[in-house]
Amino acid sequence: MRKHDTRCDVLLVGGGHNGLVCATYLARAGLKVTVLERRGVVGGAAVTEEFHPGFRNSVASYTVSLLQPKVIQDLDLHAHGLRVVLRRHNNFLPLPDGRYLLTGAGRTAEEVAKFSRRDAEALPAYEARLEAMADVLRALALQPPPNVTDGSWLQALPGLLRTARLGRQLHALDPALRQDLLDLFTISAAEYLDRWFESDPIKALFGFDGIVGNYASPYAPGTAYVLLHHVFGEANGVKGAWGHAIGGMGAITQAMARAAEAAGVRIRTGQGVERVLVNDGRATGVVTSAGETLKARAVVANVNPKLLYQRLLPADAVPPATAERMRNWRCGSGTFRMNVALSRAPDFSALPGQGDHLTAGIILAPSLDYMDRAWRDAREQGWSREPIVEMLVPSTLDDSLAPPGQHVASLFCQHVAPELPGGRCWDDHREEVADLMVATVDRHAPGFAASVVGRQVLSPLDLEREFGLVGGDIFHGALSLNQLFSARPMLGQANYRGAIPGLYLCGSGTHPGGGVTGAPGHNAAQVVIADLR
Repeated sequence: MRKHDTRCDVLLVGGGHNGLVCATYLARAGLKVTVLERRGVVGGAAVTEEFHPGFRNSVASYTVSLLQPKVIQDLDLHAHGLRVVLRRHNNFLPLPDGRYLLTGAGRTAEEVAKFSRRDAEALPAYEARLEAMADVLRALALQPPPNVTDGSWLQALPGLLRTARLGRQLHALDPALRQDLLDLFTISAAEYLDRWFESDPIKALFGFDGIVGNYASPYAPGTAYVLLHHVFGEANGVKGAWGHAIGGMGAITQAMARAAEAAGVRIRTGQGVERVLVNDGRATGVVTSAGETLKARAVVANVNPKLLYQRLLPADAVPPATAERMRNWRCGSGTFRMNVALSRAPDFSALPGQGDHLTAGIILAPSLDYMDRAWRDAREQGWSREPIVEMLVPSTLDDSLAPPGQHVASLFCQHVAPELPGGRCWDDHREEVADLMVATVDRHAPGFAASVVGRQVLSPLDLEREFGLVGGDIFHGALSLNQLFSARPMLGQANYRGAIPGLYLCGSGTHPGGGVTGAPGHNAAQVVIADLR
């Protein structure tokens, strides 16, 4: 085995967005940091690549909202080339009967009233209630959750103090808001929306957020929290807004990489990590896939916790409780991801012609019952015969992605089983399911299938192979109540410190969870800095 005599303070495993954020904060604190990324480019699942000659798109992650404003400011990402533009409309929901719902740009109430005057009247109170609860999540996102299971009261004290602060924050809420917040962590998206609305299209539009990247029915307990998780972000200072990074999601991580390198971080691509070294019960370095041994005072893992504990660490170094937790760590988003090159923009029957509706998130799922059937079908058959598709056409906002007059579209498709039943393999069914997804869009936008000149198809297995998303899980672990906050990734490890000394976690499998937020990277860095000082 070839030795490497260069030591550093921190080795960071995985150059996704949280890893880059963490590395930059560490380097700015005066630590010597090396990032090791298996792929040939940093960014993890937030990358932009050419998938068909002349056509580029965000390969996996595909839209901006949850990225923390503090991270943008601290890393000065705009100075490093990041530019985000807002969608002109939030969502477009074409319906099979020819009607449609188009939200945002000051027209949401009017659009909702087309289906229900009562729902339009309920909308302001619903939005205010959700916004107040989203503010609580925003306040909690950039601080480690209480970690009160440590051995001594001195170790437990910081967690207890955070618990007290959290209690004061919650106590400041109106009693009805406190009850609603508790309910959102436990009930279904359908149950919560039924309290407010009567119209199927309105409930479908809002309920979609409860199943994004969540392999579940909207009637499943816990999906209400996933709905809230998707609305606590902001873009360009507008709370709850969604935007597009010019150049695709890779523009975000390339700006982060430039910020990291400016801070002194060494980034090494094409350097996969074969295993984490453990000596005398402490993480002391890594061995790369090329057989190179690297040593450090700390190892920070920006990977799914299941991947870290089951594949990268020696089995005898993982405490039994952690090993058991990882056996039960639930992954799997039910997601099938496609990028398509188009000879022309889609033309929807419900709203023909070109227009700002094509800049929206286009949701093809007319009701919560439709979403429930899609989930049940995937559970039984492996994929939904009538799938849920969210489509974005980012080239309507960004002409750098496609040749003049042509377009690219992102298809985020659900539900599919992370592992197909009956021992079948995704490699044998990838193209069949891709054809189904294209046909689903074509039913709403005739001629769409004929306009496809190229496509990139990523099944759950492909997402795992290419990006380390175990089971295709975009969140590095389901956002269920037993995998959130102090239990993410497990009780006793909520403060970003791993199962053994010298080991830390900074990925989406830690608080506050998935999405391109940068929050886990930010939070983990503060803990590592405190420990190494």
